[in-house]
Amino acid sequence: MFLTSVPKPGEISLAHCGVLFLDELPEFDRKVLEVLREPLENGEIHLSRARGQVCYPARFQLVAAMNASNEAYQGDDYYGSRASQGYLRKLSAPFLDRIDLHVEVPPLPSNVLVNAGETGESSASIRERVEQAVTRQRARQGCLNAQLNGRELEAICALNESDKAFMQGALDKLGLSARAYHRVLKVALTLSDLSQADLVERRHLMESLAYRKMEQKLAKVIGQG
Repeated sequence: MFLTSVPKPGEISLAHCGVLFLDELPEFDRKVLEVLREPLENGEIHLSRARGQVCYPARFQLVAAMNASNEAYQGDDYYGSRASQGYLRKLSAPFLDRIDLHVEVPPLPSNVLVNAGETGESSASIRERVEQAVTRQRARQGCLNAQLNGRELEAICALNESDKAFMQGALDKLGLSARAYHRVLKVALTLSDLSQADLVERRHLMESLAYRKMEQKLAKVIGQG
């Protein structure tokens, strides 16, 4: 009887050291999405039942997608439509805060879609760059950038006074949390590693901040709920 009451690993733990892909993100129950906050922050999931508690590993890469509404394809304001707002309000700001990259993908022009195989970087080339960046991170700090704590991260990034002032202005303008700030630094450090740069430069910080623009649009919609 006791064994049957012990919670088994779910999809979150089964994705440990892998990728958890959630399609049509707002279609998931909000309570389910909120459960993801703990593992996204700590790499573990804690479950409590009447007969005890259990902790499972859950360090995964979350990839989520949302389809645009018909309004977006018609060139109207996707975020401003009533239907889209009701759809997007299923997401919470604390949950979005834990996602490092927010990317909008507009419909491809027909000429790009037809000739897609003729342009772009090959998967083999991308893999080589990523493997080089991973090797660089392990050699520098013994772990991936995502696993650095705040103090370690700030020591490795070592921003100059000008870049610190730039980041302070960006934090105030975008209203980013302390958690989001450290995530921006981690992405900037990874961009630096991918480009084989010696230091985190302003261009890396700017690109990393750009990946937060969609989050700001979503936050405005959520705040209206």
